[in-house]
Amino acid sequence: MKALVSVVIAAGLLSTPAFASEDLAKAKGCTACHKVDAKLIGPAYKDVAAKYAGQADALAKLTDKVLNGGSGVWGPIPMTPNKDKVTPDEAKTLVKWVLSLK
Repeated sequence: MKALVSVVIAAGLLSTPAFASEDLAKAKGCTACHKVDAKLIGPAYKDVAAKYAGQADALAKLTDKVLNGGSGVWGPIPMTPNKDKVTPDEAKTLVKWVLSLK
């Protein structure tokens, strides 16, 4: 019985969302267009955090943008959809990390 409990706990730990970090952004290919401190193709993550600071709907709005793409907010270059690269939970985790940057 103890072995079964250990297996269930281990499986639960392995299925949790990835930790919010630059490592997840790198693993998911986000850093091909974004940097933490400087504009690349897309805006710097710190600029995104500053723009959306204090907005109650920022998490939902930006998670949707990560998954479905968008355009016009940061200039003429559109953000491509990423729903084939990240799950909704991963997108939310990434956005939480971005919004935590100062």
